Amino acid sequence: MIQSRCLALSLLPTLAFSIGLLATGANAGADPGPNASADVGASAGRNTGSYTGAAPTGMETTTQMTTQMEQRRPVATYSIVARDPETGQLGVAVQSHWFSVGPIVPWAEAGIGAVATQSFVDPGYGPMGLELMRNGRTAPQALHALVSSDPDSAVRQVAMVDANGDVAAHTGSRCIEAAGHETGAQFSVQANLMEKNTVWTAMEQAYRKSKGDLAERLLTALEAAEREGGDIRGRQSAAILIVSPVNTGRPWADRLFDLRVEDHPDPVGELRRLVTLQRAYLKMNEGDEWVTQDDLDRALAAYSEACALVPDEATNGEAAFWVGVTLADNGRTDDAIPYLRRAYAQDPNWARLLPRLPASQLLRVDPKVVERLVQEMKP
Repeated sequence: MIQSRCLALSLLPTLAFSIGLLATGANAGADPGPNASADVGASAGRNTGSYTGAAPTGMETTTQMTTQMEQRRPVATYSIVARDPETGQLGVAVQSHWFSVGPIVPWAEAGIGAVATQSFVDPGYGPMGLELMRNGRTAPQALHALVSSDPDSAVRQVAMVDANGDVAAHTGSRCIEAAGHETGAQFSVQANLMEKNTVWTAMEQAYRKSKGDLAERLLTALEAAEREGGDIRGRQSAAILIVSPVNTGRPWADRLFDLRVEDHPDPVGELRRLVTLQRAYLKMNEGDEWVTQDDLDRALAAYSEACALVPDEATNGEAAFWVGVTLADNGRTDDAIPYLRRAYAQDPNWARLLPRLPASQLLRVDPKVVERLVQEMKP
């Protein structure tokens, strides 16, 4: 409850300016004020500080005093926003010593951009930044508009990247040490309340040198932050959000990775495990798509990749089970049995499920074949 109160109340001081920005448009050329430290595509220096706020007076209400006190609780973290120049995918990854950081820091929309909002966090920077970019603002313009209108910009840390790869970052002068950010070609890394002031530089170097797809490169940056010392308070939660380069209007399909580790002694390590598992299920989904197109060879190739990515116990035998079902449904009973045995070895309930599939037309074979499959999948 402390976190939810803190995050909700931290949004109140900026709600009025936020509505005004989206309703009337923001002046992207406005002076962000003396507390701002934003840059575009260039390395940024360290900006540190602490937030003490104004002392409550006798004229303030209890709600106002509570708001001020709870705003001081930071969602301190390190994160990265990036656009993959090869695929156009947009993503955010984050780790923090704070419970359930995933719903707060990372925001992304396919074909639009990605946002990380942290420190004394205003979650509104996420949807508002995406809205401004959706309406034609670049990431630098969107961030400038929001920061310049935020009376509490000195305690915010925010980074954005748009669909063209334009990047902007802001580290307020009163973010808790060690705090800072660095931007590069189509990415930004940012951190606050770190053990060392070298954490974000380590992230920048690791991402820039990394290989693989966007998910792999984002994870590499998080792992580099951990090796450099990470959050001075420790570790607790992590998240990764990656969206497609093209907005299909179906957000559930556009989210390629949307994974969260809410509370774990090694959240980055657990996040990597989940990313690998997600890759396996994506391949399973790909196989299913090929089945619907009557392309068995491609379906089996995708299923085989899924089974190779993770051991059978990682899916409780499900990946192997559906490969077996697909083979049996296409008349390859003998080829199906080894996969069904692998599934049964993880959970005998797969043998109970198999006879139910013909009624749903997921296994279109003679009842005697079903009986044989059930018997031979058992040891």
